[in-house]
Amino acid sequence: MAIKDVLPRLRNERGLTQEDLASRLFITRQAVSRWECGETTPGIDMTKLIARELDVPVTELLEMPDHYCQSCGMMFTGPDQHGHEANGAEVADLCRWCYDDGAWVEDISMEDMIEDCAPRMAEAVGWSVDECASLMGAVLPTLRRWRDDAAEDAFK
Repeated sequence: MAIKDVLPRLRNERGLTQEDLASRLFITRQAVSRWECGETTPGIDMTKLIARELDVPVTELLEMPDHYCQSCGMMFTGPDQHGHEANGAEVADLCRWCYDDGAWVEDISMEDMIEDCAPRMAEAVGWSVDECASLMGAVLPTLRRWRDDAAEDAFK
């Protein structure tokens, strides 16, 4: 869902006016209005601030695809992108670059995953590497692989 569709609902649920939210974000009420009307959209860093102020995961404010890897956040766009268990069964929510043959392809930290993926994402979407790293830094912690220490056990 687009931020223009989500922001007014979240703001209203918290009993905030556009002016209240703007004040918390150190911006103008008009900026909030433009986001809610769909005239403009906030950048990733502002979106992260909005999420913090509204106490929601940043993914709730982003137009996330329906199906994406729960390790790297890559959107599934075609066949042969899903990982597999050791028995050959396809894993619906992990890509083959992160998980295959029943195990993580690489023992990697979240920070290293961001360093590795942000430049490729920047090239694909036309953003700066810093913007992509910022987005990934906000999204990856919400994915199952990174949410908590028990996440790895959930995939076994």
